[in-house]
Amino acid sequence: MSDQAKSTSVFNELRLERKLCDAIIKVEDVEFQIHKIILCNCSRYFRALFTRWSTADRKVFNVSILSPQMMELIIQFACTGSVMVTEDNVQGLLLAADMLNVMDIVENCSNFLSEQLCPENCVGIWQFTNICLCPELRHRAYSYILHHFRQVVFQDEFLQLSFQELTDILERDDLNVSKESIVFEAILHWISHLPEEREGHITVLLSKVRLALLSKEYIKNTLMSNRLVSKNNECLEIANDAMQTISHMATNRLLQSDVQCKPFARPRLPDAVLLITASWSDYPFNGIKIYNVCANTWIGMLKVEMRPRGFYGAVCLNEHVYCVGGYDVGEHFNTLHRFDLSTSTWHKAAPMHYHRSYVSVTVLNGCIYAIGGSDGQTQLSTAEHYRPETNQWTLIAPMHEKRTNASCTVLHSKIYICGGFNGSEDLKTAEYYNPETNQWTLISQMNSRRSGIRVIAYADHVYAVGGFDGIKWLSSAEAYNPQTNAWHTVSSMLSPRGNFGIEVIDNLLFVVGGFCGSSSTREVEYYDVTTNVWLVACHLEATVSGLSCCMVPRLPNMTDYTLPYDRMPFFSFC
Repeated sequence: MSDQAKSTSVFNELRLERKLCDAIIKVEDVEFQIHKIILCNCSRYFRALFTRWSTADRKVFNVSILSPQMMELIIQFACTGSVMVTEDNVQGLLLAADMLNVMDIVENCSNFLSEQLCPENCVGIWQFTNICLCPELRHRAYSYILHHFRQVVFQDEFLQLSFQELTDILERDDLNVSKESIVFEAILHWISHLPEEREGHITVLLSKVRLALLSKEYIKNTLMSNRLVSKNNECLEIANDAMQTISHMATNRLLQSDVQCKPFARPRLPDAVLLITASWSDYPFNGIKIYNVCANTWIGMLKVEMRPRGFYGAVCLNEHVYCVGGYDVGEHFNTLHRFDLSTSTWHKAAPMHYHRSYVSVTVLNGCIYAIGGSDGQTQLSTAEHYRPETNQWTLIAPMHEKRTNASCTVLHSKIYICGGFNGSEDLKTAEYYNPETNQWTLISQMNSRRSGIRVIAYADHVYAVGGFDGIKWLSSAEAYNPQTNAWHTVSSMLSPRGNFGIEVIDNLLFVVGGFCGSSSTREVEYYDVTTNVWLVACHLEATVSGLSCCMVPRLPNMTDYTLPYDRMPFFSFC
């Protein structure tokens, strides 16, 4: 037992035995024998009460601002250094601790509520911070509302938002909505709860919808036909202005001054971006390209610190992007480079045990895994993982098969790797790695041979997309269900490709660039599992292949990775 633990144990024993107590705190009709100095140690309120707001000989102190139950918990914490925070007592305890300035309890309760945040309670927790000083909890709850807005809208607490609270939320650039129709429908839902009180707010609320990001068809057929809008001249004027702006944007680029005058044309900030750190075109280059899903556009950032390469692996971990291995003009790399997203700078990290191009890379339990690939002479079955905190690579069990130009992903705490080339044939085999046992296990084979394949965990399945079957480049895709150990076919991509980028963002599966048989491609498309349909997204400016994509979530400096508004092309989703 530490000296501090021994001390708190003694303090509590003396309190319970009512020994050496020098004061009494009365709450309602309950008396608490206490030691002044112990309470002074945990609270500025008690220090002021005992030293500045009373005489030294005063023994009894009446405290009427909280209940006896809460006072018992606070005194217990002062004497023991711990308190049991539960769902039943957390709000009362937080209020009491806030009033008595017991900041350690405030922090404990704030952390407890932060961990309990969900769509059902985040609004209530955020509103609760209006009456107690918890800036960190307030920030977390508000961020949760913005990030999970699509789910929050359907909860009872959403309907309790005030007009001003809802207005402030809707005008945020970082409100996470995939389409602006969600915002309009949320407004209608909020108004319908108390129509007599709230219908008069429709004009102001409608002005917070980024109407120019909707389609003209949606505005005309859904928005303008709504009863609240159709009978309101101001709303109709807003909608007509948006329609004219959409027509203008179809043939012109808005300047920053235009967007400032027309905030309904400004795309919201994405909750996450898709990032390409390097790629292979007619020659390898080391630029950074970023896809903003909210604006359906790509931005390029020139970063020349890393030597050009292709056929590498890239992952995002702890607000850093790591580039693993790769190939350039006959050289196969064992290097690891780290891109700091907060400072936009490159750093070298420890090299791998093996040189690996066409390597498969993923992240599991805070470690980066590099699997298979080619060292320039042979295809590899070896694998290793990297711990950022120690800057060290460690070899793990080798795969059952040699695999280069394969692809891997993580699903349910296991690493799945599929396809590739073993030196003599393109593979349809697949296997998974369990880090708890350090073992690889073969699973059912795919329906097609696939090298240059890309796989991704999506909708509780492993999706295997594209690649080369030894004869042709594939547009086909299939999904593996770990519960049944079986593959099933899903809709094919719009274009065949291999050695492309793949990532899931905003619950959509994106594929970027790649090689289509005769040349590289600049085409980008995405798959929606709910419709089993592939659709076209904004294409890259140049053809690319041999690339790797990673999804970068919720950066504090997200504006650094999105286009300035005066350079932003626009699009419409309903």
